[in-house]
Amino acid sequence: MIDYILTALRRLIAIDSPTGYTAQASGFLMEELASMGYSPQRTRKGGVLCGLGGEGEGLCLLAHADTLGGMVAAVKDSGRLRITPLGGLSPQNTEGENCRVYTRDGRAYSGTLQLENPSVHVNREYNTKERSFDTMEVVLDEDVSTKEAAKALGIRGGDIVCFDPRFTLTDSGYIKSRFLDDKLSAAILLGLAKWISQEHPALSRRLCLHFTVFEEIGHGACASLPDWVTELISVDMGCVGQGLECTERMVSICVKDSQGPSNYDLTTRLIQLAEEQKLSYALDVYPFYGSDGDAALRAGYDLRHGLIGPGVYASHGYERSHKDGVENTFRLLKACVTAL
Repeated sequence: MIDYILTALRRLIAIDSPTGYTAQASGFLMEELASMGYSPQRTRKGGVLCGLGGEGEGLCLLAHADTLGGMVAAVKDSGRLRITPLGGLSPQNTEGENCRVYTRDGRAYSGTLQLENPSVHVNREYNTKERSFDTMEVVLDEDVSTKEAAKALGIRGGDIVCFDPRFTLTDSGYIKSRFLDDKLSAAILLGLAKWISQEHPALSRRLCLHFTVFEEIGHGACASLPDWVTELISVDMGCVGQGLECTERMVSICVKDSQGPSNYDLTTRLIQLAEEQKLSYALDVYPFYGSDGDAALRAGYDLRHGLIGPGVYASHGYERSHKDGVENTFRLLKACVTAL
């Protein structure tokens, strides 16, 4: 099943889907789930909700298909583009990256996000210049040098800017790409759905998946949860960094994020399952992290919530995980939905 997960991840990563521009990614998820025999539904906000069967107390597993990206804020007199971020896109992490600009009438143009006057041979301030979206610009791969020429291509404010993910799977099992947050966990949930459809395990509870599309701006799971759900687990990236125990080869169980602690009883059960399955896992506190679980609680849902995910290094940049982290997360989810 890990091979399927990685194949699904590669396909999903290739679909541009920054927050606000996610219809194609949602369509891919709908098609995959339907091919497994399920009846997924698209929410009004554009996410995907899918029941997987089972009876009893309701559990919803969440992942998000939206990513970081940009939007054209202005077409400059030079024909280059000033952008505004969608989600927590960092100018330092996107300098020199190739991108695509999608117009409202369906055209697409390639370009690169560069510092203004980016040649070190003519700019003495190159090394000291502040990197911000006010000092950087998208240089289109078109013969344009005026605002009028760029607008003649159909480019206007509000057009979507998407960055190349640069997906790579190494021989040693490392997965490198932009937007592993959270397409890696979305692919893992697809793998869980496929495993259930093929193996028909006895589910210990009523189960659904919810793929949200506004997590990166904070309101992904604030709506559309079925009223029979009593617990939710957000399956998002596990942080890897200084002061944390998680690595890319582990499944992370978050005990507290920036909004507060995860549900104590649910977290305790996740720990017990990880130990019973002899998984490589970590317990960590994330100081600058919010999830779809937090959004659901802020919206007023009366639910127990938890947060797990494969370890991901360099979050919101050029991210890295490992097949072992995928395996550990997948096995923990299988235990969650079958343990009595």
